[in-house]
Amino acid sequence: MPVTIQDVAREAGVSVSTVSRAFTAPEMVRDETRHYVLQTAERLGYRPNRAARGLITGRTGNLGVIVPDLSNPFFPTVLKGVQSRARGADYAVFLADSDEDSAEEVALVQAMAKQVDGVILCSSRMSAEQLERVVGTTSLVFINRQVADHPAVLMDAAGGMHQAIDHLVALGHRRIAYLGGPRASWSNRERLRGLRQAARQGIEIIELGPFAPRFDGGPHGADLALAEGVTAIIAYNDLMALGVMSRLADRGVPVPGRMSVVGFDDILMAGMATPPLTTVSMQNERAGRAAVDLLVNLLAVAGAEAGDLRRQLECQLIVRASTCPPVRLEGESPDAR
Repeated sequence: MPVTIQDVAREAGVSVSTVSRAFTAPEMVRDETRHYVLQTAERLGYRPNRAARGLITGRTGNLGVIVPDLSNPFFPTVLKGVQSRARGADYAVFLADSDEDSAEEVALVQAMAKQVDGVILCSSRMSAEQLERVVGTTSLVFINRQVADHPAVLMDAAGGMHQAIDHLVALGHRRIAYLGGPRASWSNRERLRGLRQAARQGIEIIELGPFAPRFDGGPHGADLALAEGVTAIIAYNDLMALGVMSRLADRGVPVPGRMSVVGFDDILMAGMATPPLTTVSMQNERAGRAAVDLLVNLLAVAGAEAGDLRRQLECQLIVRASTCPPVRLEGESPDAR
């Protein structure tokens, strides 16, 4: 027989209304009493009815998450963090894929607003005008997108790019290509910012793109980079970098013997590639957990300041076998590369 709210009240020695408030209006219950009630409920295996609780609080108990491309392995890892933290906070998660379409993203936020208490937007592609259309429809938290007066979890892509450039320069590369991602991507703009800041005298950076942030965006970028005579390629993400390495293999260009390749994201396949891909690791799962924390806090604290609801996560270069010092061709001067 399911445990009821009356069972919890009887076991904890409090009234049924106190148990109800411990779940639906915790600020109205003394901390000591609330903790004891929640511990008792956990021990007995009691779970409040979400629908009934919604009638009392006006909340749905649901959170929405919108990603630009669910087929990209970067986002399922973020979602794992979202799901884990949401479950702990007793929220269900609704997921939608905008398919890299900013107009579809707007429509999804507007549709979800009626069914959720708030929405987490991962790597949003919406323009400023489109954002104005959805702000106010529901509580919003962003991952990898900085929007004024809104909470966000930001990964230090610029710092990650600094590490990638420093690594290649230390190996001796002097002519490096960057294959850019979507123009509307905040992450791409941050990568470019880090790229330009890391540029230094004697180093030539070739910016190419934009390219689709998928495997099939890599081959085109690889051909253009080869035409530029570079010795190293940094791709917007790992999927594109894997496409680059596939195209280089087709053209008989050894990696890393004749071309070093660096990606971003450290997806599972990066370490399984041949050779394993040097990449900038992002704290994907932690970002998902942090986004839920921000959203739950935003829902709990009316008028919370965006500045108090922002998290910055560090990135880390993971050096693998896809990078090495450039190989000088016979008869080539030491400074030619």
